[in-house]
Amino acid sequence: MHILRTFGLCSVLSMALLSGQASADSSGHKAQAERFLELVNADRLAVPVYAQVQQMFAERFEQTQAPASKRALLERYQSKADAALDKAIGWEQVKPDLIKLYTETFTEQELSQLNDFYESALGKKMLTKLPELNARSAQVTQAKLQSAVPQVNKLLAEMTAELDTQKKP
Repeated sequence: MHILRTFGLCSVLSMALLSGQASADSSGHKAQAERFLELVNADRLAVPVYAQVQQMFAERFEQTQAPASKRALLERYQSKADAALDKAIGWEQVKPDLIKLYTETFTEQELSQLNDFYESALGKKMLTKLPELNARSAQVTQAKLQSAVPQVNKLLAEMTAELDTQKKP
């Protein structure tokens, strides 16, 4: 009986130690994910959304031909919109979900390697150049896409005509 109790105690102790190790690993993993998000300025991901909402309010203000004396009203509503966005997509709201997303996608070691890269001179250059590269890549794709638009529109018209003829008995 004493042996069984000792064995049971050892099992419980082993599980406690292993869960403590998993917790330590988990916190290190989360810390690596959080560092990665800091390096890539993930806290600024929502900035375009805020700007777009601000622009919507400004455009509506202009459309209503409100006098300049009502500018304070516009600013008050823009502040309210910012507060609503903060509650929904503010950094403190999305950060835990992003940490979870990155820890599910990358191992702690992979995140550490990514962090090392983004802390390097080349990684920093990549971070500063990436928005411009993405914008220019979109322009290149858009320009190339223009040449396909007439053909796609023609195919769409042909499909529509074929479907219309099939409707008739």
